[in-house]
Amino acid sequence: MSGIESFALSYLVNSVWQIPLLFAAGWTAARALRGAGAQAEHRVWVSVLLLEALLPAISTLPWEWLDAWLPWSTGTMGDGHVTVTMGAAHAASGFSLPAWLPATLALAYGAACAYFAARFVWQSAKLWSLRRETVLLEGQARERWTRCAATLGTADVSIAASTRVFGPVTMGLRRRLLLLPLSMAEDLPEAELCAVLTHEFAHLRRNDFVKNLLYELVTVPASYHPLMRATRERVTESREMICDAMAAGEQGRHAYARSLLRLASLLVEGAPVRTPHAIGIFDANTFERRLMRLTEKQAEMRGARRLATAMLCAALGAGACASAMALSVHVDAATASAAQDTPPQGGTMHPNVVHVSPGVMQGQRISGEMPVYPPEAKKKKIQGTVVLEATIGKDGSVEALHVASGPKELQKSSTEAVKTWKYKPFLLNGEPVEVETQINVVYSLDK
Repeated sequence: MSGIESFALSYLVNSVWQIPLLFAAGWTAARALRGAGAQAEHRVWVSVLLLEALLPAISTLPWEWLDAWLPWSTGTMGDGHVTVTMGAAHAASGFSLPAWLPATLALAYGAACAYFAARFVWQSAKLWSLRRETVLLEGQARERWTRCAATLGTADVSIAASTRVFGPVTMGLRRRLLLLPLSMAEDLPEAELCAVLTHEFAHLRRNDFVKNLLYELVTVPASYHPLMRATRERVTESREMICDAMAAGEQGRHAYARSLLRLASLLVEGAPVRTPHAIGIFDANTFERRLMRLTEKQAEMRGARRLATAMLCAALGAGACASAMALSVHVDAATASAAQDTPPQGGTMHPNVVHVSPGVMQGQRISGEMPVYPPEAKKKKIQGTVVLEATIGKDGSVEALHVASGPKELQKSSTEAVKTWKYKPFLLNGEPVEVETQINVVYSLDK
């Protein structure tokens, strides 16, 4: 269970700071590419969305090759240091947590992920129940839809009405459906109906319903983060602008913009309520910007300028991803908990052995090898403190050695070196006695 707990904590800690980093890089790139059109902007935000969800997990894997060219990496660009102290100590780059905190954080994060996953399933179930309760269009409304669908070449899509939606939406994986509010389906003029169909069929051509389900599912582990929601809103906004451009190409920019305005006036008072997972013409909350994009003359970025801007944005994104992986944090929940289980210095491992304070024994050591930082551990950026409990014999040799806690990749190096140590015999009332003490071997990497 500790492996799952460590992964969950590592994902949580990394996502807390990596998502803002990626969002800032995405916002900068999207602003730079705004002149290249809505499609380029949308691709940026989709990339940011997927990276925000996946990079915290990917960055917990060993990426030691980054250390070869990233000077700010906390990996193996510099030498690893090993220090030895007697008694309690902590690695210079580490910190101690109460034993209950990692487990509590992992449990809380797991509960949050379970909530978002359950909400995804519940909203999907509501969507399918909504489909079963639709009303097929009849009479004049169906005739107008048939004419528009034939013009657009999308006659394979069903159309229906419902009292449970407040704006046009599309849904369906294989059996695709365009759903209109019941009042709108009955009273909508043919020009506005064609505007709705043109926009919604653009969604269908792009398979936006399937993509939206995928985005919602992939981002479940990071749904707790407020900037993840902000990223999803920008994905939705840029997606709607792409479909606006496709619809405007069919009907004309100004005619389509006027149809959007008239459609908005037909909605119920207040902001339209979104149908979870479904795709609709009024999904984005930036209606004014969409109209401005349609009616204003756009100076589209072309040629070498567009290529250079795209390359700079790609370099910005690559740098943000590489930095996020190089500076990632791995939380070893098992080690953090075990460090709290170390016996107090006043305790004894054996009833007939005298406990001597660590400070006194530190001055008694006369020889022995120093621990060597294992190369494989350095590559994997593993650091921390190995806590050893030692029994020193009457002749000053290490007779017993027990690992209390510490990363398993560093334990062998510590024990092999400490076993070679030699101490001055400890005298009690003039006679040498066996003693016990605590030794801490601290492994830290240069920053």
